[in-house]
Amino acid sequence: MAIDVGKVRVGLAISDFHGILASPLTTIPREVLGESIEAIITSVEDFEGLLEIYVGLPINMKGEMTSSTDDAILVANQIANSTSIPVRLIDERLTTSLANQQLRSLGKSQKDARSTIDQMAAVAILEYAFQIEANGNSAPGMSLEEWREEND
Repeated sequence: MAIDVGKVRVGLAISDFHGILASPLTTIPREVLGESIEAIITSVEDFEGLLEIYVGLPINMKGEMTSSTDDAILVANQIANSTSIPVRLIDERLTTSLANQQLRSLGKSQKDARSTIDQMAAVAILEYAFQIEANGNSAPGMSLEEWREEND
């Protein structure tokens, strides 16, 4: 499963059992953080056999952290504290723009796409994780522990 954390909405995507096809799952409104986390955990629990949860890590194009980075880390930590499934952080610098391009190619305006853009960004995060796994022997992204060690 992949999660695109936004200030207004959270997009979720899921893959097939073999980790080949990523599909949009749902968009969760981001009004009260605790309620959003509960909705994410409910979605996680609906899928047996999840191996990992990838949370998009929004860093700017210079590789620097932003307030959105802190927000995504907060959400990732809360998810990790609520499930035994490993949570990994994936660089998501280009996922939203890629999702916008895909939706435009389908003929959707930005206004029409608001309900699905976050899901499509989550799909892009998941597809990026698939590419990393296919190209090497290492796990995509980094664990929360690795993040803490690197950023403390």
